[in-house]
Amino acid sequence: MLQTEYVRSLNCNYERLLLEEKPEEKRYQYCILGRGGIKGLLSCSLRYINGQAYLYYDISSRQSITQLYGSRQITRGWMRDFVWSLKKLQQELERFLLDMRNVVWYPQHIFQDLESNVFSFLYVPYYKGELSFLKLVEFWVERIDYDDEELVNYVYRVYEHVERKGEDYLCAQLYEDAACLEKAHVREEPRRAGQSKAAEGDAGGQEGGAADSSCSEDMLLSAEGEDSRQKEQKDLKEQKALKEQKGLDDQTALKDQKALKEEKKGIRGILEGRKSKNKKLREEYRQAMQQKMTSYAAEETPYEEEYGRTIFVEEKEEEPQIHRLFSGEGKVLAGIERPILTIGKKRGEVDVVLEDASVSRIHARITMEKENFYLEDLNSTNGTFKNGLRLQPYEKRKLEKDDEIRCGKVEVVFR
Repeated sequence: MLQTEYVRSLNCNYERLLLEEKPEEKRYQYCILGRGGIKGLLSCSLRYINGQAYLYYDISSRQSITQLYGSRQITRGWMRDFVWSLKKLQQELERFLLDMRNVVWYPQHIFQDLESNVFSFLYVPYYKGELSFLKLVEFWVERIDYDDEELVNYVYRVYEHVERKGEDYLCAQLYEDAACLEKAHVREEPRRAGQSKAAEGDAGGQEGGAADSSCSEDMLLSAEGEDSRQKEQKDLKEQKALKEQKGLDDQTALKDQKALKEEKKGIRGILEGRKSKNKKLREEYRQAMQQKMTSYAAEETPYEEEYGRTIFVEEKEEEPQIHRLFSGEGKVLAGIERPILTIGKKRGEVDVVLEDASVSRIHARITMEKENFYLEDLNSTNGTFKNGLRLQPYEKRKLEKDDEIRCGKVEVVFR
């Protein structure tokens, strides 16, 4: 299992991976990754802290696809771009003699640049653990647009193939199957006038050949008809034999049922007798209780005259308190009425838009968990602060009333 965490160093955000064994730095894969420049892979550096070896992957200005598509649907266009990125990645790895099986396929470790829409992957040199591609396909299954039939068919076909063939399917057939994502809405164009004569000439030649072969086709059809008649007769005989056997079985079953009824007749009689006796006792008890309650109702109750009648008071449920975000000038920016509230500057992608150059496109979010609210930084460039303290990327901190939140240079207040 990969042991990773998000850290910030200088002006960059990293996903840090702990290496269980001390790496051989001079081996080829470590050397080539250290040089960088491999398209599709996150730039990586090897560092040592307190005797432990770590790989630092630069994820600045990128978001993991689990963060981006936690509540959004995956469209056909996104899937087409992603599969195309996988194909280019495979070509790039072959170019540098790297192994596709060392790419991490877990969706939380796959990143996308929001501006260029480029996908980036983690590569772990000489890794021997499980980096299952099936986990990524399961992520697709949960989030695809189920109104797009062609996309649904493609993803489920990939899922079945990966389950049977494993990651060998990734290198063999994945990209060929993805052609359906391009062809889904292509319509046949009408034939042009200039193309008609050559096509008709070819058709005429084909008709002549068809006439010559008509006799042989008739013979084949007659032979096939004879075979089908013999098969039908055989099926009828088998069905008749099955019906006879079934009739014998039904007769045996009827006899067994009759014998069982005779055996249970005495028991059923006893149960019916007990049932009728209990019914009589219940009826007698009901009448006695009814008579008793009537006598209670007839008696005068002096308590109401002395103490007054008791009135039922209905308790009103308290309305849940709605928390809000306020700007520095005291203006209400948003009410927090949903489990997740995202903050950033990219309209259409976030719930609260902060128009400032220091704010990232998707900067931070506030989540509600068991009536408590938490602030989380989403790998922002200039950081997210709670009461002056900076959060690590994807770190969560509990919010209290009147806490000050700063995204880049923009300050808001949680109340």
